[in-house]
Amino acid sequence: MAQEKLVLLHSNDMHGDFLAESKEGYHEGGVSLLSGYIKQVRSEEKNVLFAIAGDMFRGSIIDSEYKGFSTIELMNFLSPDIVTLGNHEVDYGLAHLLFLERCAKFPIVNANMYIKSNHARLFEPYKILDVNGLKVMFIGIVTEEVLASTRSEEIIGSFIDVWEAAKQVGVIVDNYKTTRVDLTVLLTHIGFEQDKLLAQLLDPNWGIDLIIGGHTHTLLEEPCIVNGVPIVQVGVGTDQIGRFDIEIDTEEHKMLSYKWECLPITSKNCPSDPILESVLNNYKSRTDQKYMRIITNFKRTLTHPDRYQETELGNLFADLLQVDSSFEVMLMGSGSIRLKQLGPIVQYQELKECLPFNAPVYMLEVTGKQFRHMISFMLRDEAFNEDAHTEFYQVSKGMKIVYSRSKHELLEFSLNGKEITDDQIIRIALQDFHYKNFTEFFDVPFEEVIANKKPRMVITDDFSIFEELLSSMNNVDSHVEGRITILD
Repeated sequence: MAQEKLVLLHSNDMHGDFLAESKEGYHEGGVSLLSGYIKQVRSEEKNVLFAIAGDMFRGSIIDSEYKGFSTIELMNFLSPDIVTLGNHEVDYGLAHLLFLERCAKFPIVNANMYIKSNHARLFEPYKILDVNGLKVMFIGIVTEEVLASTRSEEIIGSFIDVWEAAKQVGVIVDNYKTTRVDLTVLLTHIGFEQDKLLAQLLDPNWGIDLIIGGHTHTLLEEPCIVNGVPIVQVGVGTDQIGRFDIEIDTEEHKMLSYKWECLPITSKNCPSDPILESVLNNYKSRTDQKYMRIITNFKRTLTHPDRYQETELGNLFADLLQVDSSFEVMLMGSGSIRLKQLGPIVQYQELKECLPFNAPVYMLEVTGKQFRHMISFMLRDEAFNEDAHTEFYQVSKGMKIVYSRSKHELLEFSLNGKEITDDQIIRIALQDFHYKNFTEFFDVPFEEVIANKKPRMVITDDFSIFEELLSSMNNVDSHVEGRITILD
């Protein structure tokens, strides 16, 4: 029996986490140390591949200032062998993504986005990489949220559910039954729970060996085995990397065994990459000059520890948009707050990293009955799963929501001390992304809301509001007040 070893390294949801963090006597994370580790492994092992399972973009000022171009250049120096799309890869628009793809010196695969008119795929659905004679196929699958992000681009479609994704995998694999492939990997960005469902739907005859996933930022200690397929994911950022050591039977073209571990990226065990560090410092020096000015100071550090609960930063930002407005309730997308803490000194760069999505805000009128259903849907059981990735909202001052999980019931639903009645009209506001995906995120037909009154844009750029108001404030404070209370 002929056998070869393959080392398969992987990252996911890097989100512009380019800079190392100083710890006690050492550094942690950052693309320089990550690159150093990858280069070290490539020098030590014969057959090495490095894959990224989506969401290279967003999360840092360096990424947003250059609209992803800086990220692509840094990734070119990091030299992944294969990448799949994440939902944040389309944040700067589909046309811009296609431009960035042309700048990439690595292949990007995706099997489930297409042009509606002729069903032509936007990207290569798969890639077979040759590693010293070993043939490794990667198939890319992205979350349905990418469709939500491109809602205004009507020519784009997607096989968005996991059943359709599984079918696409089957079509690709069946078309290459006669091609020699030693290992088949699904490189996904659909979330951990959806990865498990996808694995369950895979026909064992298709020969899928591994699923390397992303999107839910799930940090695993060991692979999750479903339907015989190991599923892995390594959290978020560049503080760690996944590593498979795989033995492959090159005569039978199958995986014999594997060892997987999630390894820390620190200066204790990883050398730095001076070339990549030089490129990174060039971007950092340019952005520092522009973004290091102080916006305001908080009374103390304010936090946003969990997107599925009321938070101090969530209350602050929802209130800033609602103050002196024409609407009564701001529903601030919890996921649009990207830092877990901010302050007490707030620089422009930190504020921008915390709130990277400059978005219009729309006002809608909903009935009390519609509003109650919207909030009940937000608080459904799925939102409390360990690996949930549903939409959740921070609410502005005056709202009080008390929800019983055991009863699946709103025990209190009031505005300014008065219970909201079914026939009451409430003026609410939403950021652009949530407005465009209203029905999907709230389970209320958008047509019914339009029938109440035509929605209108009331803010053209929410970040400008945050910057202007905070610049005129000092000693800012915010507390969790029981606006959203979840019982049981």
